[in-house]
Amino acid sequence: MIETLLGGLLGGAFRLAPELLKWLDRKGERGHELAMQDKALEFEKVRGASRMAEMGASADAAWNTGALEAFKEAVAGQGRPSGVKWADALSTSVRPIITYWFMALYCAAKAAAFVAALNAGVGWGAAVLAAWSDADQALWPGVLNFWFVGRVFERARS
Repeated sequence: MIETLLGGLLGGAFRLAPELLKWLDRKGERGHELAMQDKALEFEKVRGASRMAEMGASADAAWNTGALEAFKEAVAGQGRPSGVKWADALSTSVRPIITYWFMALYCAAKAAAFVAALNAGVGWGAAVLAAWSDADQALWPGVLNFWFVGRVFERARS
């Protein structure tokens, strides 16, 4: 009798084992499928973010190109005569007047520093060195390059 009972139980267990294994396998497949869908979703998010960044960079480049073109047109427009003689003369004179005014103020400030050093009892050499600072040493080559080297390049371009 025990053999019959054990045989029935074992037979039933062996009959249920494949179904149990199939169920566990499907559960694993569903977990794997879910994980794959999560990975696909992450990939789509990354691809979407990359596409948005690409579109943003493209829009920035287009805006920058437009801004540069507008700036070039504005600068070119400033160089074209308007046809009104007094306005053209005033427009042409602005940069030289500002340059001469700046140079006059700069020279006056340096002369005042030099005279103040002389009045303080410092010798000529020390007064010159006191008036000529590190900032002047850095500014001087820029001024020379602007006025003289820039003209060489302008002649070479024309």
